[in-house]
Amino acid sequence: MPSTANDWVARLSLGFEARHGRTALVHRQRQGPLSVQRSLYPEGPVCHTYLLHPPGGIAGGDQLSVDCTLADNAHALVTTPGAGKFYRANRPSSLTQTITVNNGASLEWLPLEAIYFPGCNARQTTHISLAAGARFIGWETHCAGRPVMNEHFDYGAIDARLRLRISGQLVLSDRLSLTPQSYHFPAANHRNFPVQSTLIATPANENDLAMARQCGGDGLTIGATLIGDVLIVRALAPHTEPAMRAMTELWQALRPNILGRAPCPPRIWNT
Repeated sequence: MPSTANDWVARLSLGFEARHGRTALVHRQRQGPLSVQRSLYPEGPVCHTYLLHPPGGIAGGDQLSVDCTLADNAHALVTTPGAGKFYRANRPSSLTQTITVNNGASLEWLPLEAIYFPGCNARQTTHISLAAGARFIGWETHCAGRPVMNEHFDYGAIDARLRLRISGQLVLSDRLSLTPQSYHFPAANHRNFPVQSTLIATPANENDLAMARQCGGDGLTIGATLIGDVLIVRALAPHTEPAMRAMTELWQALRPNILGRAPCPPRIWNT
């Protein structure tokens, strides 16, 4: 659908490189309101970067894309200062994220949750491409409606897709699809859990899998599997707080083994 003068068509391209003992954001190109804050280094060589979308949410007709590339041996942590929001709209809106992690590089992709308001027509697509020697921990959390306000997602459409490739080979193709037809089928609607989280970590092992399977509580339903050395963890929750807490605790537990670094939560999470 063609955009109008009131639509946001925004693009952000980021490139990270290892330079002089630490990772630098050496490429930053933007169109529209998508941007990043200045790079932070709370743990020395790792570059912490916060993605910003100043209007605060995605409305009908908006088309946003983010491209993030890590060169060999770079290490970046990317997060957001607040939840993403897809607002009620008659027209479709989209967010496309393309992530490339080259040999020896490490990326932590840790955005806060995406909230889908009732009546939205939203599509989010995430493409992750890892080189054979890359390391990655990332998550996505999708919240249908605003359950803490007793607001249910009882109309609208969500199409959220995630694809992971390693050395060009497709390892995971995931899709969350909610349409008016799915509201009448609990299995298609995640048994009426409004919040769904997915965490991916690699290279992982059986110990990491066992650790993930110990997560739970707070009304969570969690499952974990290991495909080769790729750990995939899924959680269903009644609202976002327990889901995000579980993902954060698991990231902190996995980080030393997978990335060789102690946990260092982004400062923005404390505000």
